[in-house]
Amino acid sequence: MKILLIGEFSRLHWTLAEGLRVLGHEVCVASDGGGWGKYPCDILLDRPTDSYKDGFRCLAKILYHLPSFTGFDVVQVIHPYFLRIRAERTLPIYRFLRRHNEKVFLGAFGTDYYYVKACMETNTFRYSDFKIGDVYRNIDFNRIDIEECLHGGVAKANKEIAESCDGIISCLYEYDVSYRPYFPDKTKFIPLPINRSLVTPRVRYVSDTINFFIGIQAAKNELKGTDVMLPVLEALHHKYPDQCTITKVVSVPYDEYQRLLNAADVQLDQLYSYTPSMNSLLAMAKGIVVVGGGEEENYEILGETTLRPIVNVLPDADDVYRKLEELLLHKERISELSAQGIEYVEKYHDHVRVAQQYLDFWASR
Repeated sequence: MKILLIGEFSRLHWTLAEGLRVLGHEVCVASDGGGWGKYPCDILLDRPTDSYKDGFRCLAKILYHLPSFTGFDVVQVIHPYFLRIRAERTLPIYRFLRRHNEKVFLGAFGTDYYYVKACMETNTFRYSDFKIGDVYRNIDFNRIDIEECLHGGVAKANKEIAESCDGIISCLYEYDVSYRPYFPDKTKFIPLPINRSLVTPRVRYVSDTINFFIGIQAAKNELKGTDVMLPVLEALHHKYPDQCTITKVVSVPYDEYQRLLNAADVQLDQLYSYTPSMNSLLAMAKGIVVVGGGEEENYEILGETTLRPIVNVLPDADDVYRKLEELLLHKERISELSAQGIEYVEKYHDHVRVAQQYLDFWASR
């Protein structure tokens, strides 16, 4: 198969491409490198800033490469906003891809019209990036996202792409349940891919000091919940200064993030999520215990009844503190959770196994 993957979130498409190549397929990844993450790609369609000049240059790169984005058996776009130009301006490019390739698929991999609609207009979730119970989260990032996703260019592009594409792949419980009411026959849940050959798994045994790791995206601090988790972690360190250390990284490239993560025992991530992210799964593959999104719905969609490697926390500072303190006072749990995390990623997220699931779904449409 000849496959084109356009766009990037947290190395998802590049990792999927690595699995597809192992299985003997020809794959091209075209993306902006995930912005500051600097993830690898075959064709770089970057936009260093949001300036008009950089926007024009990015569009010029896209148009230059567009003739080569033809003749593929499968094209997958990572999001309705799959290029670093305004979402509605991607529609002519999407239509070009539809005309000149065999099949086109949409990734339900991030914040878009259907996810925001589920968060804002239904009681699908007990909590989310946008609402906790019946209380809406009043942060600037959310107001911008809500307007763009529900009423702006993302909404327009998302509706057209979802309705006309050959299939939709969701990578998390949250995205799957957001799309399924509208597209039950064309939505398929497939777990996130992790290239385990790039990591060395090591069960963590901690008898004295726990190294807590927290990665902060400066532009998404409130959205990801690190604005809540970091002060809680600092309060814990103040109470138990000899029993824990904190490794804090802010908006560093992927390779540097991974280097700093390697020494951690416990990672804090995704306060408002039901499910682990790519970064959390990679940490688990290494044997690092994850404190973050691990609700029962995450295990149910996988069919997992035994493993519970994630220390699930509610979007509440007191709950986060209790869970962290419990880990610190019962360090023997870390080795058990560490071993479960390694097994969990091997069982569900191996990038070659996940790539085969993509191939099976693409072929079925």
